[in-house]
Amino acid sequence: MSYAAFYQQSIQNPSAFWDEQARLIDWHKPYQQVLDTSQPPFAKWFVGGETNLCYNAVDRWVATQPDKAALIAISTETNTEKVYSFAELHQEVQRMAAIMLSLGVQRGDRVLIYMPMIAEAAFAMLACARIGAVHSVVFGGFASKSLATRIDDAKPVLVVSADAGMRGGKAVPYKPLLNDAIELAEHKPAHVLIVNRGLDAMTLVAGRDVDYAALRAQHMQTPVPVTWLESNEMSYVLYTSGTTGKPKGVQRDVGGYAVALAASMKHIYCGNAGETYFATSDIGWVVGHSYIVYGPLIAGMATIMYEGTPIRPDAGIWWSIVEKYKVTRMFSAPTAIRVLKKHPPELMKKYDLSSLKALYLAGEPLDETTSSWIATELGVPIIDNYWQTETGWPILSVARAIENTPTRLGSPGVAMYGYNVQIINEMTGAECGPNEKGVVAIRGPLPPGCMQTVYGDDQRFVSTYWANFAHEQLYSTFDWGIKDEDGYYFILGRTDDVINVAGHRLGTREIEESISSHPQISEVAVVGVEDKLKGQVAVAFATLKHPDAATTPEQKQALEAEVMAVVDKQLGAVARPSRVYFVGMLPKTRSGKLLRRSIQAICEGRDAGDLTTIEDPHSLAQIKDVVGQKV
Repeated sequence: MSYAAFYQQSIQNPSAFWDEQARLIDWHKPYQQVLDTSQPPFAKWFVGGETNLCYNAVDRWVATQPDKAALIAISTETNTEKVYSFAELHQEVQRMAAIMLSLGVQRGDRVLIYMPMIAEAAFAMLACARIGAVHSVVFGGFASKSLATRIDDAKPVLVVSADAGMRGGKAVPYKPLLNDAIELAEHKPAHVLIVNRGLDAMTLVAGRDVDYAALRAQHMQTPVPVTWLESNEMSYVLYTSGTTGKPKGVQRDVGGYAVALAASMKHIYCGNAGETYFATSDIGWVVGHSYIVYGPLIAGMATIMYEGTPIRPDAGIWWSIVEKYKVTRMFSAPTAIRVLKKHPPELMKKYDLSSLKALYLAGEPLDETTSSWIATELGVPIIDNYWQTETGWPILSVARAIENTPTRLGSPGVAMYGYNVQIINEMTGAECGPNEKGVVAIRGPLPPGCMQTVYGDDQRFVSTYWANFAHEQLYSTFDWGIKDEDGYYFILGRTDDVINVAGHRLGTREIEESISSHPQISEVAVVGVEDKLKGQVAVAFATLKHPDAATTPEQKQALEAEVMAVVDKQLGAVARPSRVYFVGMLPKTRSGKLLRRSIQAICEGRDAGDLTTIEDPHSLAQIKDVVGQKV
């Protein structure tokens, strides 16, 4: 079957299509209805069916491949490595589940997980799924104030945490941040379960804090049966990054998510039971939920949980893992590949990477230079994919298991099955023609696995995502895009990153692409800065491939003029940035996202906001320095 025919089936007859995909998981009780759209834009999938994420990820594989590797926990920070078979993972999850039950956690209760990338974090997520509790993972090391807002929104009965994480060889204490967050929060969780790694001295709060190791010893042989859940019960809440004010919790179901992940592992990621999957993300983000913990395990694959950086102890560490565990599918971010590009390629070539079949990249636009470089070095397909916390799995990619669809440089791919993707003119609400810029939108119903609603706020779900076009109720991704004549999509940046210069609406992504085409530019961030005359002006911050090429003021001035001339030629003078500043590094989160709003705030003399997840604080200091602010 061609992919085009496969896709059309999913759009024209979603019930029949997803009924077929639902066979990829085990059901305790058959569903009565595949799809209920009686209350649009809300959709219910596999109504009446009962299943369990933990059962599909762990228990069913214990019966067929108990001794095969399931979870491979590697920390280059603590120099530890442990492989858990499916049988061993099954035991550890039951122990964690027994601990939770002993602490009063019941079906439907929320459990907040604030953990580093260690095996116990996966145990906690799977244990919640097993007993029907709702987990909410917050990125480890998140600031106390931000953590407190999530505690107040989710109202967890239990928080699972650790004494500390580690980053770049340094301990990152979690317990003091958690203590302060609970102090700030109005809601007080009954218990805090602490995994003591011995990385940071701490004191347990009497009556509230409990030691994981001590309770685990009490429940070594405690069996915990699976709690069967109706397909549309809640599995987890994950707060989207960059939220301001009241947190926006993406609420996910059970059955639809399990089916969507199973289908994506088969059709998009081409994963097979017994193979090894390596996603380099963090469980604090949606990639960690879908493609570190749940997706690979549901597919019967071993999954790698990695604590560390891509360059420690050296830039060959990831490739040594690929060789050792015969990784077949790898998932990372373009930023990480750009980091590796700066290091000697010999560090990659010294390892046997013959097991690797493909590298998938997502999280930010993939530039052609990075894609071409890593494709040449690895000699495997580089497959971009575009999706969101809200969707849980790719909106755009190529489904190589259906048809060997070619990739196209600069494009994340074509619409994935189940997603009725449209490019919409934001002014008229009409569908755009080929290569005409508009908002990337999706006609309802959203396919299985996508968010059910905003946790605790159905109206916010409707008003935020479904009320942005005057003539039709469509889901807005808040991204600009175009679709070419062959159905390939190109993402041009966030609609809320549009800047208005003297009445002209300009996408910062377009200006960044133009500046990046200059041969001296390595990476660039463009922000809109308030201007009394023009409303906003574009300001660019760029890193150089060869920093010594512009060290004197005269050299920098000449290079700035060259860059502006490139923009003039490609986009016109209206898109020319008012300034191009050259810095040693750009400020990013640990997951590789550029902190554009923080850069903008510094340029406008405002507070840079919550910088807990910033990779290197010195990068912001450089921004302040070049724009003349006091550090």
